[in-house]
Parts: sequence; structure tokens; C-alpha cells
Amino acid sequence: MSEIITVSKTDMPYKILQSEMKKFADGIFRGKVPDAERLMSVFENSEIDERNLCVPLEYFNERKSFAERNSDYLKLTIDYSVTAIKDCLLRSGFSSDDITDIIFISSTGISTPSPDAFIINQLKLNKNINRYPVWGLGCAGGVAGIAKAKVIADSNPNALVALVTSELCSLTFLNDDFSKSNLVATSLFSDGVAAVLIKGDGLNFKKTNSERIEITDAMSRIYYDSTDVMGWEVTDAGLKVIFSKDIPTIVEDKLKPDIEMFLKRNDLKTDDIKNFVTHPGGIKVIDSYVRSLEIDPCNLDNTKYVLRKYGNMSSATVMYVLDRFICNGFTDGFGIMTSLGPGFSSEMVLLNIQSK
Repeated sequence: MSEIITVSKTDMPYKILQSEMKKFADGIFRGKVPDAERLMSVFENSEIDERNLCVPLEYFNERKSFAERNSDYLKLTIDYSVTAIKDCLLRSGFSSDDITDIIFISSTGISTPSPDAFIINQLKLNKNINRYPVWGLGCAGGVAGIAKAKVIADSNPNALVALVTSELCSLTFLNDDFSKSNLVATSLFSDGVAAVLIKGDGLNFKKTNSERIEITDAMSRIYYDSTDVMGWEVTDAGLKVIFSKDIPTIVEDKLKPDIEMFLKRNDLKTDDIKNFVTHPGGIKVIDSYVRSLEIDPCNLDNTKYVLRKYGNMSSATVMYVLDRFICNGFTDGFGIMTSLGPGFSSEMVLLNIQSK
């Protein structure tokens, strides 16, 4: 059975208060977006206190080309990813030579070779390493990455998989996109990079963890006729956000039957889940989770904490939630990781957590 060993998240150098972000957005959107004054209330209603940014707000005062912003994305992604993997190795006792596979998840910048190639070069990872760059899953990418790591580690008991999620959402901001979607996205998204190590059951721990986090099962679901719900429109200026107001409704309608089906094939029910490692999306999505699954809101306290302190970091966010669970301690028993993203699709991973 594959296991999650450790997680390392990145605290970006710039912590921007939501009140500062609102003031910045007001200067951009007021008079340009219909009913902007009313829409600005989304900043207060987001239940976000501050955001994680890789660059200062002043960065956005000047219009930069897609090429300039993407160049910054690649440099910062490599730097933060290398640091996160090093931290995971230090915590786990493994060395860079032990890594057999690397999965790189992102949707906020592009590069060929993909960023994992640069990461491998900087860390001098094994020349025979297996590479799996994944682009375009958006917020669903983190849980999808765990699912992919499970497949790899289950097929090779001696595998040590490094999973990296890097989302520098702020670098996709378009100063001249005066759409409602861009205003809402500006109230929500931020930057995050995280690394996770997953091992096969034939590989012995170098250090002893207090908990055993087994990856028991995984499932993906895609919903027909919903490709326009979330994603990017690729323009000459860069990546223009597509963000439907229907996302919370879709979550509420689709999530419960999908999770129940997933749990049923493992002879479980929602009541059997002790740990909800959930990508927050936004506060409306969190509320939809609670209503749909009929769970105590306190089950999502770690999710709400990450949203409040960091904002939505796309695929990386769920790793910050996972890190929060590891730091605070799981409840022994089953856990479920969930996220939704462009497609429109959902990703689910079943965990079995036991104290050692």
C-alpha cells in the first residue's frame, strides 16, 4: 500500500492583507466593470484575511507581457519547487538519489522542457527518473497528483515519488481584463508551491512518522457539457480567467452522489470519514460541501484556515490543508481528499490514517 511520507509548503515572501487587495482592485476595476462598487463586497464576503503572493503588489502597476510574466513564473517555480523538495527530503531522511519518479502539477505558466526537467537538473536527481508533467487540471490537480502517485507507488513497491504542485496565480493577472470573472478571481486567488513524498510499501522509512497515511483508493469524475465552467481563455495578452457563478451549485448537486459512490466501493459511508482534506475553492464552495454532505462544519476547519490565511492557490491549496492536518494531527481512521477543477471534474482520494 502506498503511503504519504511528508509535505512541505511554501510561505511566499509577500503576505497581502485582503483589505490591501481590495484597495488595489478598486483602483483597477472601479468605473470599468458594471456595478463594480457592489461587486467589491466579494472581498469582505470571501472570509480571506490575507494572501500568499510571490511578488509585491507594485509588480502589477506596470503592464507586463505574457512572455515577461511567464519567465518570472518559470524562475520562481523552479526555485520554490527545489526548496520544497529539499525540505521534504530533510524531514523524511531520504536523499535526492532515492527519488524514482517526479510528478509536476501546474496550470499557471508554460514551459518546454517542463519545469520538472529544470528541477531535476538543479537537484541532480537520478538520470533514470520517470517524469510526469501535468498541465491544465487547475484546482483539481493536487488530489489528481496524489492519485497518480498512488498508481506509480503501487506498481513499484520501491518507488519514492516526489509530487510538486506550483501555482503562481497572481502572475496570470491581466490589468486590462475588466470582466466580472477577473474581479472575483482577484478577490480569491493567490500563489502556492508544495511538495509531497509518497513511497511504495517496499521502501522503509528513514525517519519514523507519528502516523501512517496510506493511500487506499482514488477516483476521478468528469461532468459532461461543463467545459465552460472554469479555465483559461488563451489570449494575446495571456491567460484570461473563466469563472462561472454556478460552481457552488454544481458542487452541491454533484459532490454527494460521487463521494457516496466512491465510498460505497470501499464499503464505507460518509459517517465513516474522520478527516476531510478538502480543497476550499471559496467560502461558497465550502458551504456547499457542508450542505451537500450534511457534515458538521468543524470538519472543514483546516480547509477554512488555509483559505483564510492563504487564499485559493489552485492545485497547491489542498497540500497546504494536508500539511495542516499533519501538523495538528489526524483522527485515526479514514480520510478523504477532494478537489474540483476545469473539465468540469472532481478528484477523490481515500486515506487510511493510523497512529504508530
